[in-house]
Order: sequence, then C-alpha cells, then structure tokens
Amino acid sequence: MTDGTIITLISVGVTFLFMLGVPVFLVIASWIVGCSFVLGLTLDNMGAELLNVFNKGFALLAMPLFILTGDLINKSGIARRLSDYAYACLGWVRGGLAMASLGACGLFAAISGSNSATTATIGSMLHPEMVKGGYDERFSAATAAAGGTVGIIIPPSIIFIVYGFLLNLPISDLFVAGILPGALMVIGMQVACWLVCRANGWGHLIQLQLNRVLKTAFGAWLGFFAIGLVLWGIYTGKFSPTEAAGVTVGFCIIAGLLSWIASRVLKLNMNKDWSEKSYAEMLVVEGFTLREIPSITMRSAQITGVLAPLIAISVVMQQILSLLGAQAVITDFLTSMGGYYPVLFAAMAIVFVSGMVLESLPVTIILAPILAPIAASVGVDPIHFAVIFLVGASIGFITPPYGLNLYVASGVTGVPYFRLLRYTFYYLIALISVWLLVALTPDIALLLLPNR
Repeated sequence: MTDGTIITLISVGVTFLFMLGVPVFLVIASWIVGCSFVLGLTLDNMGAELLNVFNKGFALLAMPLFILTGDLINKSGIARRLSDYAYACLGWVRGGLAMASLGACGLFAAISGSNSATTATIGSMLHPEMVKGGYDERFSAATAAAGGTVGIIIPPSIIFIVYGFLLNLPISDLFVAGILPGALMVIGMQVACWLVCRANGWGHLIQLQLNRVLKTAFGAWLGFFAIGLVLWGIYTGKFSPTEAAGVTVGFCIIAGLLSWIASRVLKLNMNKDWSEKSYAEMLVVEGFTLREIPSITMRSAQITGVLAPLIAISVVMQQILSLLGAQAVITDFLTSMGGYYPVLFAAMAIVFVSGMVLESLPVTIILAPILAPIAASVGVDPIHFAVIFLVGASIGFITPPYGLNLYVASGVTGVPYFRLLRYTFYYLIALISVWLLVALTPDIALLLLPNR
C-alpha cells in the first residue's frame, strides 16, 4: 500500500470522526500524528512546533483578553445599555426593534470581538422582547444569529488576531480595515430586516423622542468609552492590539466594580424602565463584585482553552500540508485560471463552501496560509484579501449545514435549528451582496489605513 493511499485512508477516517462530533482539535491532531508516521517524522517535531508557536505568539495574548472583555461588559450590564440606545434610535421604524438588535450586535462586537458571544448576549436579551413586540420567533432568533456575524469583523476581532499571526500581518491594520466592511454588514442586514418586517407588518412602533435617545446614549457611556478607547488606541498607534486588550479589560473591571459600589450607595433599582430613571441613575450600570470576577474569568479561560490549542496545532498542520504538496496543487489550480478576478472569485468560492461545513477558525488556519499568497501573486492587497477572506468566513456562521451562530441562537432562544433557516436566507443575501461589494471595492477596506 502506497503512502498516498494510507494518507487518503487517514483523511477519510478523521473526516468520519469529525462528522461524529469529535472536537476539531482532536481530529486535526489525529490526522497530523497519522501523517507524521507515514512521512517518517517524529512526534518530537510536533511537540517542538507546538511549543514554538506559543513562545512566539505575543500577539495571541490579545485573544483571551478580548474574550474576557466581552464577558465583563455582558455581566456588568453595559451590553444592555447599548441595546437600549440602539432601540431608542431605531424603534420608530417598522422592524425597529429587530434593526436595533442588529445595531446592538455591531456595538457589542466593537468591544468583544466574538461572534458566538455577540449572538448569545444579544439573542438572550432581545429575543424575548422581539417576540413580545409581535415579531415571529423564528425571525427573531435568525436576526440574533445573523447579527453575530459581525463579531469577527468589527474590531477588535479575535479571528483577525489569528489571521495576522498566521500571515505575519500587522493586526492593528487588520483591525482598522474591518471597520467599514463591518459597518456595511450591519447596514445591509438592517435593510433586509426592514424589508421583511415591512412585508409582514411586524413590530410595534415607538415614537422617536430626543429625550429617550439622549438618555439612553448617556446611559451607554461606558460602552461608548470602551469602544472609543480600543479604536483610538489602535488607530493612533498608542496601543498594540495586545496592549489595547489589556487596557480595555482593566477599564471594564474598574467600571464594573465602581458601578456596583455606586449602585448600592445610591440604592438604585436596576429593573426600572429607562423613562423612570434619572440621569444620575442612568450613569450607573449594575456592575459586579470582586467575588464574581473569578467565575467570569474562568468562563473566558474555558473558551481560550479551546481556541489556543487549535491555533497551535494548525501551524503543525500547515507544515504537513506543505510536505504533502497540497499548497502547490491549489496554487497551480488557481493560478491556471489566470488573472486577478478569476483567482479572487475562485478563492472566495473555496472559503464560502468551506464555511458551510467548518467553523471560521479551522477555515482560517487551514486555508488562509494557502490562499493569501496566491491572491498576493495576482496583485490582491494582503490586507484587502484578509478582509475578503474573513467576511466570507463570517457568512459561514449562518450557512447550513454547520452555521455555528444558528446553533448558538437556537440554544439561547429555544427555537429549533431548522426553523431558523427560512428567515436566515434573507440575511444571507444581504451579507453576500456586501461581501461582493467589499471584494470589488478595495477602498472600503483600505480607506481608513493611514499608510495606504
């Protein structure tokens, strides 16, 4: 039996394990171990490479910190204030609460950098309100799932950190490049949302009140400050992404602790409606205690414990794929198509199809090191391609049969997975339209970069 046949059988075997629900890390590790024996590599090589990744992975320190930031703003009540502000701005439009949910997803993403955290947080908060407001429960859950897609595009983004680490690109540039495409994704989904709600007559309209907008904006000041702190620090070069993550975590902890103390001193009732609160009360969020910080940190550590080993093992996987000649085969196939746009659209098609069956992290760590150099060889700007790649990967969060956000939304709302798919279709059209626009218009991604 030839080496090629054995590797094919190993690949089929681990694919079967993946279909059975075995964690992706174990699937990839099993494939690497099997291929290492066939190629005559020692397991010492695998251990040395894994250690080397983390020894050189200073940029990866931003990942657990931004995950922790998302959990802190959710626990402190800052996320709720951001959603209240979005509803105050959009509640007067047909489908305003649903559109506000999408806007709240964008605001939450600008602090957390996680798709699943965005979907889970906004879905759990606003899905019950949307159902009470006359929206179809399937559409409400699908809206939360779709809104979470911007979690990895609007900076700070965990997946941008991974991409920059793998391709040796400046993470701060990637963050800035994601601002306009992320905003366009939100706007595109809001347009789709408005059309669907207008056709079905969903949503109870509220009057646009300047007092309500100002009061909720004032109440969300901590969230706005955190967003501004991250973007200002990275855009001006005051902070590296890792430093920005550390500063933001420190700010959220201080804000959460002081808010809890202030709320007890002032004896505020945090369950009051916004209209019943004074500006002084709006200034303070629920906060959290010192005793709660370990449990919040533990939850973030659990997520990091899943992601970090997967990133490390992916580097070893790239080494094996290189020895097998996989990169050369894909390169020859794409470059044979000839030209900028054929290669770009073929790469986008590969990302889209892969996103249907894999989560964005495996898609990125497997395909980005292969596709990015090919795109660069035909003249695609590396930062522009990174945004194209990751916007496409984010669409996979609501693309069956995998669609991670659909599972998350189903879990937090109680709506069965397959019942979400009908209304997911409209958001898919909107996101794919924005994706094509970003691909065809490099300035959308590169406009805010000072050195471009």
